[in-house]
Amino acid sequence: MKKVYKRSQTGATFLLKAGLTGVVISMLSASALAQPARPGAIQPAAHADQEPVNYLPNPYETQRNFGTLPDGRSWGSVSAVNIDIDGINVWAGDRCGTNSCATSDVDPMVKLDPNGNVLTSFGAGQIIWPHGMDVDSEGNVWVVDARSANARELEENPAAAGKGHTVLKFSPDGELLMTLGTPGEVGDPPTHFDAPNDVLIAPNGNIYVGDTHGAQFQNEAGPTAKSRMSIFAPDGTFIKSFGEFGFEDGQFRSPHSLAMDSQGRLFVADRGNSRIQIFTQEGEHLDTWYQFSRISGLYIDPATDMLYAIDSESDENYNPGWRKGLRVGNARTGEVLYYIPQHDSERGSGMGGLGSMGEGVTVDRNGVIYAGEVGPVQGMTKFIPRLIP
Repeated sequence: MKKVYKRSQTGATFLLKAGLTGVVISMLSASALAQPARPGAIQPAAHADQEPVNYLPNPYETQRNFGTLPDGRSWGSVSAVNIDIDGINVWAGDRCGTNSCATSDVDPMVKLDPNGNVLTSFGAGQIIWPHGMDVDSEGNVWVVDARSANARELEENPAAAGKGHTVLKFSPDGELLMTLGTPGEVGDPPTHFDAPNDVLIAPNGNIYVGDTHGAQFQNEAGPTAKSRMSIFAPDGTFIKSFGEFGFEDGQFRSPHSLAMDSQGRLFVADRGNSRIQIFTQEGEHLDTWYQFSRISGLYIDPATDMLYAIDSESDENYNPGWRKGLRVGNARTGEVLYYIPQHDSERGSGMGGLGSMGEGVTVDRNGVIYAGEVGPVQGMTKFIPRLIP
């Protein structure tokens, strides 16, 4: 069952027939008709039935510029964030003061206390582009290194070669314990990834990896159009992959973030298709939700099943009618309860549009939200619940 709310269409709706079925483009104005479509700016047909969810109560206080970094350095882009095993401290993957660690020798992974003080850091010279992460039941830190160094970065720092396109398991103090994927190489599971997005460790220890990042900007299936979930056993043994590129239920255009609810259901933020898909842990499709917008980061509180979906990308091309922001709701019912609007900024996050919002999201045991920012607003933001019953 797809959870959608009916809406009247503003503007025209066009059906693409060039090898695709059931895909629509919603144009908001006559002027938009004259503009060429941006790569990937198409949506599943069911998306058109969903009324944008832009106006709900905001019971949170926003505190920008949360946290310090070792040696007082400045924050760069942050999309990898996760609460620590203690439920209080927070991990973040800083892209080394810019948007890449390929030419840097600083630690990208930092653990902060609730006041923003650094508790520990690690990862210098080991990670190119921290993109997603998880913390398992033993406190181990899993990091997705989503890309390898480009030609310019390799010219500046040849030592950056042979890294990226991997999932890395670290001990709480930064010892590398496991590597999934072949560092520095693009390919297919079981031995390779192709720009992986996120990792989730299930209660039984199985490892879920969402792959690939670039699929959200592709319009149709082809040799380079890949998008899948892969499952590995706790020791790293490959179990299976499921899903493929596409617009139907069970297909993906960039599984960008992963979460699991108290029932053990796997929630996948299918960002290119502006939806959440819900699966069993074996990969059986259960439901599709469009009401949480175009999600970059997803977190579900295991104690309450509150769902936190952060949208850094919505604009007139990629999700017409929707605003960037953070939507908070119920993972059991699918109801969206609260909406935190985007930050004001001169330039939009994502591919443009109005304002900026973070890409990574996590929540502590008291319901305090931490967001990792990517784009014109960088670093970390803290959202403190003030008016929630």
